[in-house]
Amino acid sequence: MTYRALYEAGYEMLAQAGVAEADLDARLLLEFVCHTSRHDLLAHGERNVEEEQRKRYLELTGARSKRIPLQYLTGVQEFMGLEFLVNEHVLIPRQDTEILVEEVMRNLHDGFRILDMCTGSGCILLSLLHYSNHCVGLGVDISAEALEVARQNADKVHEPDAHFLQSDLFERVEGKFEMIVSNPPYIRSAEIGTLAEEVRLHEPVRALDGMEDGLHFYREIIDKSREYLCGGGQLFFEIGCDQASAVTGLMEAAGYQDVVTVKDFAGLDRVVYGSI
Repeated sequence: MTYRALYEAGYEMLAQAGVAEADLDARLLLEFVCHTSRHDLLAHGERNVEEEQRKRYLELTGARSKRIPLQYLTGVQEFMGLEFLVNEHVLIPRQDTEILVEEVMRNLHDGFRILDMCTGSGCILLSLLHYSNHCVGLGVDISAEALEVARQNADKVHEPDAHFLQSDLFERVEGKFEMIVSNPPYIRSAEIGTLAEEVRLHEPVRALDGMEDGLHFYREIIDKSREYLCGGGQLFFEIGCDQASAVTGLMEAAGYQDVVTVKDFAGLDRVVYGSI
């Protein structure tokens, strides 16, 4: 079977299943299986594909047609110019979260100690360490499986100054930090069922569910965070697009000053941060 014919078979399978961007996913999966680039479809479409690669490709497109996320099939996702390992135990890093990392970096100084609460894959903490000098970081998560992925990612991007701790929020955390950053679960429980199948059926619900009003983890983190921040330290959150006012109010009520909201490239509220 030729490379182009195999792509067309995969595309047809995904399109019939109603997968969004079926053409893109079909191409990316083919490149993943055959170790090729985006140019091969045009330049080398008539070359024959090995039988094992054909079988593997059709297996993966079959899985994608059942709404298993592309990133869980390939096992990786790019974030902040780095490649991170992902599996069903961690949320897939999203471009929106790069806004959080970029805003933290504007305030980050050499030698800072960073606490990443609800670290998941570790992509936030590891990106901050990668693009700074002499900083150290602690990533905290309640999920042992997520922390194993984070540790593998620390090895993958060569960040020995990243450390990870299994803890229910601050329960086992010790020490002080110049910055606390978090992308906590913030979807309202009643809205979980309305999410795309790829998200609600395959990504870890515990990393999505922010309880009844979506603000449970913001309250918990804000309530305890001041004990773990140095004087002048800052707390940064990613938020849902309709949560800026509520999270700002919680931070100001807890004594945070100069609380700022940052929008994403779509003009939606995405980050809230303030200082003690």
